[in-house]
Amino acid sequence: MSAEQDNQDLAEERTSMAENRTDWAEDRTLMANERTFAGWMRTGLAAAGIGLGFNALFGKLDPVWLPKTIATLFIVIGIFIFWAAQRNGCRVKDRLDAHEAEPVAAMNIKLISGAMALGSASLAVSIWFMDN
Repeated sequence: MSAEQDNQDLAEERTSMAENRTDWAEDRTLMANERTFAGWMRTGLAAAGIGLGFNALFGKLDPVWLPKTIATLFIVIGIFIFWAAQRNGCRVKDRLDAHEAEPVAAMNIKLISGAMALGSASLAVSIWFMDN
């Protein structure tokens, strides 16, 4: 075997190793994207919970519409967070390719976000029809 052949084999091995590292990095990024999505969802739920809690604690204030408006504002913020989470999560997922990891399907991300938004919107509507 010649020195030139040895160098070529070494270059091919390094290229293969670099491609593997890049694939693993993409998989790690996809998993980090899912963790970030989950964090956004927790933040959206916290915003909706703050709204519900605010209405429960201060629902007897006068005028009656004030605590309901503030509670609704927090719930709407939560709904916006759900929307932003699915938008950003799907955008990252579309740009990357999975190699060994099995990421959550984009449709599932949208369904989870939609269900959370629908539940929060229902909560906001029920606050306005609730008799304090």
